[in-house]
Amino acid sequence: MTSVPTRVKTTLSFRTIGAVYVWLVIVVLFSVWAPDTFPTAITVKQVLNGNAVAGLVALSVVPPLAARVFDLSVAYTMSLTSVLTAHFVVSTGLGPFTAIALAMAAALLVGVVNALVVVVLRVDSFIATLATGALIQSLITMVTNDSSITGVQLLAKPFASLAQLDVGGITLPVLYLLLAALAIWFVLEHTATGRRLYATGFNADAARLQGVRTDRLRFVTLVTSAVLSGFAGVVFASSVGSGSPTAGSPYLLSAYAAAFVGATQLRAGRFNAWGTVIAVLLLGTGITGLGLATSAQWAASLFTGSVLIVALVLTGGRIALPTVLRRRAGKPPAPAQPEGSTDDESRAVPAGGTRA
Repeated sequence: MTSVPTRVKTTLSFRTIGAVYVWLVIVVLFSVWAPDTFPTAITVKQVLNGNAVAGLVALSVVPPLAARVFDLSVAYTMSLTSVLTAHFVVSTGLGPFTAIALAMAAALLVGVVNALVVVVLRVDSFIATLATGALIQSLITMVTNDSSITGVQLLAKPFASLAQLDVGGITLPVLYLLLAALAIWFVLEHTATGRRLYATGFNADAARLQGVRTDRLRFVTLVTSAVLSGFAGVVFASSVGSGSPTAGSPYLLSAYAAAFVGATQLRAGRFNAWGTVIAVLLLGTGITGLGLATSAQWAASLFTGSVLIVALVLTGGRIALPTVLRRRAGKPPAPAQPEGSTDDESRAVPAGGTRA
């Protein structure tokens, strides 16, 4: 049994929470770069409120990735629910709750279609969800003619309150983000379903031989992903007061960047909820800092892409590093864990192990 100092040292090590230390460096950097605007309470609220929707989209890709499945349609699903909610409220006169229910039903349908194509028809998830996204975009264009849907109904309560109501300057989407993260964390870390999900992502064949219903798990993760990204679209429409046909497009890269950075935090090599939230806030802090420092418009995309590349390098390097060090020290490699084991190390996703 490890001692308390050892556990504390492990918990606070760079290997465990490296993104937190990078986050602190970013805070210090921008506090020096923009001392009049960045280190303020307003900036803290801006980072939290401005990245809550991005966090919801990022969390939506965590369950599929944990099962080694890509869902590239999340951005399109978000755009779909955004425009459908606005369309039902403005053009058909439906009440906001009915409009939200119909939009979420559409998101659920998208998830079921994705799951049928990927799980039942055995189409590669990367290609399948990208194709589904193209179909969704065509539907969005048909409904909106590529124009945002606006109306005073979207600015009135109770629809506007869904995202604009705040407590102490912190808006409700931040609460939605925390609740979604809590639910995903509980399922992945404290239920048998979560252990089976990680086993599926680590080695689907071994998990299947042990009786894990891998196809059912992948089916459920794709449906969950669509529903959560669809909810993000509804929250987005409420926050901006309109339905945008391109609402989800800017969130796709940042969602996967956050998920992969999150996989290097807290639960080494495993996609997890709280690591993803940390990554979202890290990325949001950097982008907000660049905006306050009046940097070039392309700097935000450069920052996000660079963080994603570094995260992918760390994800592979962190897992391979112990073996490399043992070989250099002349020590025999650690005994391999049985495939499909639920041990922490055996459940780690190997470098490149997130391929669909």
